[in-house]
Amino acid sequence: MIFPLHAVRPVPDNDRLPGLDLLRSLAILWVMLFHSFLVGGLGADWAWLSRFGWMGVDLFFVLSGFLIGAQVLTPLAEGQGFSWADFYLRRAFRILPAYWVVLALYLLWPAFREATGMEAGWKFALFLVNLDIDYLKNTAFSHAWSLCVEEHFYWLFPMVAVALLRRPALWKFALVCGSLVVAGVLLRAAIWRHGMDTDPEFLRNWFVENLYYPTWTRLDGLLAGIALAVWKTRRPQSWARARRHANLALAAGLLTMALAFWLFCDRVGFVANTLGWPVLSTGLALLVFAGAGRNSLIGRWQIPLVGWLAAISYSLYLVHKAIYHLVQARWGDDLAGSGWLAFAVYGATAVAGGALLHYGVEKPGLALRQRLLRALKANTPAATVQGIS
Repeated sequence: MIFPLHAVRPVPDNDRLPGLDLLRSLAILWVMLFHSFLVGGLGADWAWLSRFGWMGVDLFFVLSGFLIGAQVLTPLAEGQGFSWADFYLRRAFRILPAYWVVLALYLLWPAFREATGMEAGWKFALFLVNLDIDYLKNTAFSHAWSLCVEEHFYWLFPMVAVALLRRPALWKFALVCGSLVVAGVLLRAAIWRHGMDTDPEFLRNWFVENLYYPTWTRLDGLLAGIALAVWKTRRPQSWARARRHANLALAAGLLTMALAFWLFCDRVGFVANTLGWPVLSTGLALLVFAGAGRNSLIGRWQIPLVGWLAAISYSLYLVHKAIYHLVQARWGDDLAGSGWLAFAVYGATAVAGGALLHYGVEKPGLALRQRLLRALKANTPAATVQGIS
């Protein structure tokens, strides 16, 4: 079969589901709570919320695997084609404008940095900082590690998807995913064992550098999201039937998350860093499934401001650590130990900074993207485009 490459059906940015918006909003708030350690924490009252806040990044991974996976797989499942230019143009203008502006601030304005040391700019520009970082010395803008994982996913997944769908079979997909999950468990086990044998006190931060940041150890969340996307696009009737039990999936997801919390009580322990990641990703995937429609408790109603917070979540993720630092430099002594007030000031200021970046850079970039996509479509005659057989 010949698929015209220009015929990909895009997923509109404003085609939002309340449940997914809620999860995206919870993810960014959870990450922000976790990173409050940069300003001494927000007090004992918030410790139980902030302790596992790093899991918000894994929730972003599952959401990304599901949404980007569906964007790639839907046209292929419908017998259309995959436009490489369309996909990468969409991803570039979604990610790069705000990212480059924040990177420029980090490089050119040292006072903006939440830490004094920072890796070389080219590592951030090429999205390689998660693979080569001295975490003892250079922690400024280190949260860009997750964007590196996302970018690697964008680079590789479409090629893998197109290759597997030349002769589609679910057993191939299951074999690939299962192999990657098992390989991830074994790889993390080997890294953990070697690290504990050579540096049991974590003096070199090998946990972050070799186990937590690298792309090849953090595939579980993306794979869980991709599995949902494959299910939805390749078995739509089965997906529709299962959606009748979305609230059951929600309950199962919450129970699985409780198990993940228990496994990660020792975040740097062996069990957490072998079995913990697939368990956590499974729980988050169940929550995403529950939110991926309007027939669940979390997907039924549009909560005020949640959609807006979800919309600015990317920009907010980029700047929140630097904003914390700027607020602490100006009012840190006054806010120390003030509980609710510190929570409100740090949070509101970070949200304001994220909104400024969103409306000042991210949205204009998305508007330019739409104009370029229309021009690309108008200048790409269907008859002249080669297909994928």
